[in-house]
Amino acid sequence: MRLLELHTRALELATAVVDTVQPEQLVLATPCAGWPLRRLLEHAVGQHLGFAAAALGAGADRAHWRDVPVHGDPAGAFRQSAQRLTAAFATAAAAAEPAPLCLPEIGDGGPFPLDRAIGFHLLDTLVHAWDVAAALGSPARLVAAVQAEPPLVGMLLAVAGAVPATAGARGPGRAFAAVRAVPAGTGPFDRALTLLGRDPSWAATRPGPRPPAERAAPPG
Repeated sequence: MRLLELHTRALELATAVVDTVQPEQLVLATPCAGWPLRRLLEHAVGQHLGFAAAALGAGADRAHWRDVPVHGDPAGAFRQSAQRLTAAFATAAAAAEPAPLCLPEIGDGGPFPLDRAIGFHLLDTLVHAWDVAAALGSPARLVAAVQAEPPLVGMLLAVAGAVPATAGARGPGRAFAAVRAVPAGTGPFDRALTLLGRDPSWAATRPGPRPPAERAAPPG
């Protein structure tokens, strides 16, 4: 399966998770410290639109990367922005020589080859889908669905393994925490989470705090 198809599949699985979110659940805590579910979804929608703009040559404009309010319809906002991104990636991929993408929120901002940018967003999509599912208390179904598709979980692991693990690239204010130890018997999805500093056993204990006025560095 081609990378673009894998990315589309990742978005389908993520959308299925977000479809279950109820408005009253938007205050729930998520694995992204300090980010309640509403803020996480607003970040995800903003990333969809940012990557879509980048695929069409406008990624350097940071205005395209702002978080987008989801109001009372998080599933609708997520789905519509995902459709825009899928169309933008398809347009970029159809070019005889796809142009590299400017991604100002990743590393030095690029430009990055299209395939690499798609891989970045595939990772972002599946990890944030897990964040949402974990906030809702039901990540096992998503994990099982991704692991049932070896090319998809293989790509997730490959991209996660390529994320820089140096001290300067991880920690507070960075997209990912330090790499975690991998317990024996850990499945491939959970291995990807540990590579990114996520705790696969994370569980919410209380509603998340109100979003601060300024956005911190995106949690990946």
